[in-house]
Amino acid sequence: MPALEEKRQALIACLKDLGGVAVAFSGGVDSTLLLKIAHDTLGEKAVALTARSASFPLRELNEAKAFCEGEHIRHILFDSGEMDDDRYTSNPVNRCYLCKSGFLAKAVEIAHAHGIPHVAEGSNVDDMGDYRPGLTAVAELGVKSPLRQAGLTKADIRALSRELGLKTWNKPSFACLSSRIPYGEKITPQRLAMIDKAEQFLLDMGIVQVRVRAHGNLARIETDGAGMARIMEEANRKAIHAAFRGYGFAYVSLDLMGYRTGSMNEPLKAAPPAKAPEP
Repeated sequence: MPALEEKRQALIACLKDLGGVAVAFSGGVDSTLLLKIAHDTLGEKAVALTARSASFPLRELNEAKAFCEGEHIRHILFDSGEMDDDRYTSNPVNRCYLCKSGFLAKAVEIAHAHGIPHVAEGSNVDDMGDYRPGLTAVAELGVKSPLRQAGLTKADIRALSRELGLKTWNKPSFACLSSRIPYGEKITPQRLAMIDKAEQFLLDMGIVQVRVRAHGNLARIETDGAGMARIMEEANRKAIHAAFRGYGFAYVSLDLMGYRTGSMNEPLKAAPPAKAPEP
């Protein structure tokens, strides 16, 4: 039996053992595969939980809703509330932990209220290699990670998604908009809205893989080679600058190193971070 099929069967066995799951569903590559296989395996005992948040673009929320409607999966929406937490908005290095712990605590409460015994999230084996304090919250709250348990990598997840005909199989990776702001710089709804509008402008231009990192009033664009070439066309370059100025950025730059996940964590690897506030 091919290794990929073995992992798929391991995932199915894990879900059957759980008996019922509420999947923390963002509409991304990982959580979409997890939700699809969970629902195929458990039927109505698998539901989706999605949080509404200023750090979660409307386009992603709408895609999550559309998927659940198309697959006839029960979809429960709730407000995340992290923007009401001063610890979170101060943007410490454990920001992801604060967000994830609050979100998952609500998810567990909602799942139990609906008679669902477990909450599952979509981290995979490759997520173990970066600075991800959110995984601490996953462990503390007893949330399940079936994709990791089955040994699935990001490449495995994309391959299985393609086999199942999921549109997300080649969807670019996404992280919450707060991850675009350097640690220590305050997170506000206004700054998140600026970033969201800027990224949407680039997506509408046909630039597929992109991040807009906000350093004060400077926007730093990360994209791949194809995106760089499109941005540097004179008409596009001028249009981007004008649009970003309209959103509130004073300066617009293009990162010569291109798109890379976790680039805001690079300073943490260069020097020990300041101690984060206790959760």
